[in-house]
Amino acid sequence: MGDPKKQSNKFSKPSHPWNKARLEQEKPLMIKYGLVNKSELWKVTSKLKTYKQNGKRLVALKGVQAEKERQQMFEKLKSFGLVESNSLDDILGLQVEQLLDRRLQTIVMKKSLARTAKQARQMITHRHITVNGRKVTAPGYLVRVGEEHTIEFYPGSKFSREDHPERPPKVQVPGRSETNVESKEHKEEKATEKPVEKKEMEKKIEKHSEKKAPADKPQRGLRTPATEKPAVPRKKPEEKVEEKQNE
Repeated sequence: MGDPKKQSNKFSKPSHPWNKARLEQEKPLMIKYGLVNKSELWKVTSKLKTYKQNGKRLVALKGVQAEKERQQMFEKLKSFGLVESNSLDDILGLQVEQLLDRRLQTIVMKKSLARTAKQARQMITHRHITVNGRKVTAPGYLVRVGEEHTIEFYPGSKFSREDHPERPPKVQVPGRSETNVESKEHKEEKATEKPVEKKEMEKKIEKHSEKKAPADKPQRGLRTPATEKPAVPRKKPEEKVEEKQNE
């Protein structure tokens, strides 16, 4: 056997690491889409850059092979829902957000299978999500339009139960089917749960303390005023001698 193949980077880093304008653009995207590090964002930007470069190259070429590759590229982009027509302008007008919206992590959150993007990422990496009946553990997996309706919980997962506490509750929206959206009433109920639990806990502590140390029985090791003995003053040696002589 030969030496193992050296894996090449799937993205290209920016030319200048401390460009203020670029950093200000990347920060909200990292928060919105729940990305762990910049390399995940750079993978998407590199893929977008490749699509645009291939579009420019294939449009300029002529021939049977060029036409075949051009048709394959447009079919691929249409399958992801990125373009609608076979136009170069649609490819050049693509934005980073459009590719980030096609990530499995984002779609799991949009389908209300998870409350936040970070929770969606955890569910995917912990093998709770399936696409077309197979487990997918890559949060950056680009979902095709035909696969979107097949995203669901793995049947053996605990999250597949609708009464699981970490799943968003279903709310009936007028004119729509039931969706897993957390309502304002549910949030208010959650906020009122803690004070009620606290009051109940205080009552239990009071009852327990009454049983443990009732008012009529003193606790061990503690002296009550009735049982305390009066302090006796010590006699001086001279007084003791006088008492003996008197005897």
